[in-house]
Amino acid sequence: MTSLFDAIPLAPRDPILGVTEAFNADSRADKVNLGVGVYYDDQGRIPVLDSVRQAESDLAAKGLPRGYQPIDGLPAYVRAVQELVFGAGAPALLEGRIVTAQALGGTGALRLAAEFLRRFHAQATVWISNPSWENHRAIFESAGFTVEAYPYYNRDTRGLDFPAMRATLAGLPAGSIVVLHVCCHNPTGADPDTAQWAEIIETVRDRGLVPILDLAYQGFASGLEADAMPVRRFVEAGVPAFVANSFSKNFSLYGERVGALSIVAPHADAATRALSQLKRVVRANYSNPPTHGAQVIAAVLTSPVLRARWEAELAAMRVRIKDMREALVAAVEAAGSNAEFRFVLRQNGMFSYSGLSPEDVARLRDDHGIYAVDSGRICVAALNSSNVARVGAAVAARLNA
Repeated sequence: MTSLFDAIPLAPRDPILGVTEAFNADSRADKVNLGVGVYYDDQGRIPVLDSVRQAESDLAAKGLPRGYQPIDGLPAYVRAVQELVFGAGAPALLEGRIVTAQALGGTGALRLAAEFLRRFHAQATVWISNPSWENHRAIFESAGFTVEAYPYYNRDTRGLDFPAMRATLAGLPAGSIVVLHVCCHNPTGADPDTAQWAEIIETVRDRGLVPILDLAYQGFASGLEADAMPVRRFVEAGVPAFVANSFSKNFSLYGERVGALSIVAPHADAATRALSQLKRVVRANYSNPPTHGAQVIAAVLTSPVLRARWEAELAAMRVRIKDMREALVAAVEAAGSNAEFRFVLRQNGMFSYSGLSPEDVARLRDDHGIYAVDSGRICVAALNSSNVARVGAAVAARLNA
């Protein structure tokens, strides 16, 4: 008899996680993984933040029970998320126009948005940036949407192609869903400036588009307040929006899968109805969210002492990433590259579109044990004082080839 399993093909490797699988299989001692989207310290380790360690110690001492959480998550966590993302005392919060549900990381928050919108806005097309984080397309296509791409990156200038981006957004049909990276664009590192954000917000509002704001790296570009600026400007402009945020990177809590989806509604009654339906989406997927990560983050964000310690640790991570950008550029130039590479200094966050071709990426892997995504995206946060000179020399050799 033919089994249903006989017709199941082998799926291709994930373009990012597949790099890590190949890296792990490499036996070379000096190998470097620039493909993974994780912040490492200068010793090449995923850090455990002191603020997190203290919060976990305090929670362990209390011995709190691990019962089911509310469908929309730990109330203290929800409030802390809202104040961090939208600002304490934001008028929209006081008016009850913003509702939030704890989610399984930023990916889970995006999936909640996708399923919510599929129930009530199924006819729309979803637009993501070109290029974008690979999982954006998968998330929304899996929810049943048609996904298209708007222009974003100019490979000639190695920066944002804002005229093409704005023109495309201005021509979209009303009701189109637009996914926007709030800061530290993944994979390019190229972000709109303040004036460009003002034009984007005006275009989204005037065209009646539905924005999904992906805030996965708050604090990694310029700081917590500055990085949340685009979200707050959308709210101030009266634009209903979906905001997905994550604490994987800025709390170094990747495996805890802690994020949130917030919905900004035009008025409190609409927000109440939206939350009631969002809770139905959660209930049908995973019933309610886990406890530990949300308790840790709520404890840190609501304690003046731990909050100050966390902000200092986050600032140190942000500075180290910028230092590694400078060190990489210096290493490439010191190796005698004749290619312009200083655009890396203009990018934000953990990632850089390096300009390397798929062939370059393959040669770096085969010849040097340096792993990157085929698009040429590299994780700058995976560089450190021990490997940056070797990586820079290898990159320079490929750029000169």
